[in-house]
Amino acid sequence: MNILFEKFKEVLVSVLPITLIVVMLSFTLVPIDTPIMLRFLLGAFLIVVGLTIFLFGVDLGITPIGSLMGTHIAKSNKVSIVILSGLILGFFISVAEPDLHILAGQVALVSANVITKTEIILCVSVGIALLLTVGFLRIIYNKSLSLLLTLIYGVILIVSFFSSQEFLAISFDASGATTGALTVPFILALALGISSLKKGKASEDDSFGLVGIASTGAILAVMIMSVLKGTKEISGSLDSSLSASTAVILPFINKLPTILYEVVLALLPIVTIFIVFQVISFKLKKKPLKRIIKGLVYTLIGLVLFLTGVNAGFMDVGTLVGYNIASIDNKAVLIAIGALLGLVVILAEPAVYVLTKQIEDVTSGYLKRKVVLVALSLGVSLAVGLSMLRIIVPEIKLWHYLLPGYILAVVLSYLVPKLFVGMSFDSGGVSSGPMTATFILAFAQGAAESIEGANVLVDGFGLIAMVALMPIIALEILGLIFKIKTVKGGLSENEYS
Repeated sequence: MNILFEKFKEVLVSVLPITLIVVMLSFTLVPIDTPIMLRFLLGAFLIVVGLTIFLFGVDLGITPIGSLMGTHIAKSNKVSIVILSGLILGFFISVAEPDLHILAGQVALVSANVITKTEIILCVSVGIALLLTVGFLRIIYNKSLSLLLTLIYGVILIVSFFSSQEFLAISFDASGATTGALTVPFILALALGISSLKKGKASEDDSFGLVGIASTGAILAVMIMSVLKGTKEISGSLDSSLSASTAVILPFINKLPTILYEVVLALLPIVTIFIVFQVISFKLKKKPLKRIIKGLVYTLIGLVLFLTGVNAGFMDVGTLVGYNIASIDNKAVLIAIGALLGLVVILAEPAVYVLTKQIEDVTSGYLKRKVVLVALSLGVSLAVGLSMLRIIVPEIKLWHYLLPGYILAVVLSYLVPKLFVGMSFDSGGVSSGPMTATFILAFAQGAAESIEGANVLVDGFGLIAMVALMPIIALEILGLIFKIKTVKGGLSENEYS
């Protein structure tokens, strides 16, 4: 119960700031009708309860499965098994990722099903599977992470010239959304399981970076889908009937059966794979087996509650708030509130606290977690603020941010200690968590719908991509600072490089 309570506190701290900001805005800049506000608050409550149960279930069930599978894959010492396992596990864990379902639903809604939810989920999952396999092979063959990332982002740059700008935004958002609350713990556990069989410093270095590699698969997959579909111009808009709705409970009841069906369908392959592994190789005893089964049940219940809260109450209000704030004559207000939301989101993201503590430990206290937290907070705040500016000024394109941003990230990867390369590229997945994929994405789309000249499909997406990019650069800069400090302090630079 203590662990469950700790999870509850983490999630509450994550959701509460955004909830309070919306309540304050409803009394000041953006009046919200009582039924819609009640639906929002009920949605927030379901998100808190659902995410608490879900994260508890992930710790009990999903993470141990990932760690066990990683160890067994590596022990096989067969490249064919490593490749096959990477493809199967990467695909099915991505299919089950809640943040990806949210993004895919938004893409389908805004594009009036020109790009369907199923298309996005399957396409992204194939991309994740392929690049996760590449990540496995990198660990086993001890290849340079910086060099591999340079090659991958080089390919992404080439493919982007043939992709439409609508798909460009969606592809980079898919990268951030895919590395969410379910995928990240599972992939990290897989990485730890595989790299643990390698002795010494190499093992520590290789336990990071797999999330960063896997997430690039989503970018490439969606871009390639764009080229194959031959879709050049897609226009989209949002349903503006929200303000007319007075129902509070009914939307939740209507969404529940569909979401339950989708979640069961998404988790079924993971459960099936675990059962097969249990029979063939795990052969867990009764107690740990019961613990994992209990974790999978908690994951199912939590995921259903979380997605119901998001789809029936939370995102609608995000869209409404974004739309109304963007309608205010002074557009600086939109940028300021966007930057504030970015600051709050990263400060409240539970996984960020784990990452900052990890960095402090690994650098023996040279980089304090508060310094890392401030750097990440300012980075994400800037990311959301710049995304709002892009919506206001349609001449500013997403690639104007992403191209120099990723070039800088790749260049810095050769200058910072190796350990920081993996941490930095993993941090994008850590930072673009459930609140980014839900409320802030909806906020951006509402703003894009309101601003004349903005296209919801082009300008309303791309925000998750920005939130995933900035922490990479922020942590790499801190890695440089650490490197300088260690040299000045007379420590061996090779110890962390």
